Amino acid sequence: MARPVSKDTPARAAVEQPPPLIVIGFVGGFVRHDDAGHQEVQLAARLRRHYPSGLEVKIFENHLGGEAHQEILRALDAGHNGMLPAAERLKARIVLYGHSWGASEAVAMARILERDSVPVSLTIQVDSVSKPGQDDKLIPANVAQAINFYQLNGLLHGRRKIVAADPLHTQILGNVQLDYKSKPINCDGYPWYARIFMKPHIEIESDPGVWDRIESLIRSKLPPAALLPAAATQGVTKQFN
Repeated sequence: MARPVSKDTPARAAVEQPPPLIVIGFVGGFVRHDDAGHQEVQLAARLRRHYPSGLEVKIFENHLGGEAHQEILRALDAGHNGMLPAAERLKARIVLYGHSWGASEAVAMARILERDSVPVSLTIQVDSVSKPGQDDKLIPANVAQAINFYQLNGLLHGRRKIVAADPLHTQILGNVQLDYKSKPINCDGYPWYARIFMKPHIEIESDPGVWDRIESLIRSKLPPAALLPAAATQGVTKQFN
């Protein structure tokens, strides 16, 4: 005889499910948050399409850190009561990424969340350029893992090294240098002045290989139940190494 299923099983299963992974991206410069010509925006759209559950993803202009902060707090408020008890804060699963000023804003957001006692799973910087008053080099101790992609050519280039404020709590996955002198990246969609004066800086932003690696890192933070069949995610399953 089959064992009867308890009536409270669905409720218990819902309670045991992990909170959604919150992914917040910041675009660089004066780029609009919905400018689909930029890889940061394309990545956000791809993640929404591939993961209809288990993930909340938003992208912001780099000067709208206050709005991003409020969005994170809203997403963490499981009780929808405007309160954020310690239990909800400590369950947070957050990834922050960005390019240029957006990368600097990602680290600044991690630092704000540290003051909120909210952990961050991963920060990702792409050719990070520090904004006035911000420190994009020192990764705060509430961040579990961090990675930095950079290049050193042209008038505008990123920070070459990030370090952990507390190496016991933060793992630096790498400071990964890219060079496009021998293998240039197509940047035809960018304004002429960007292609002339800061081409390497936008080449790294446009490099599909960089964003494949970033997407793989974000995917690694998702529970298996959030994954769609392989056919739906074909072409974005490269693992970071």
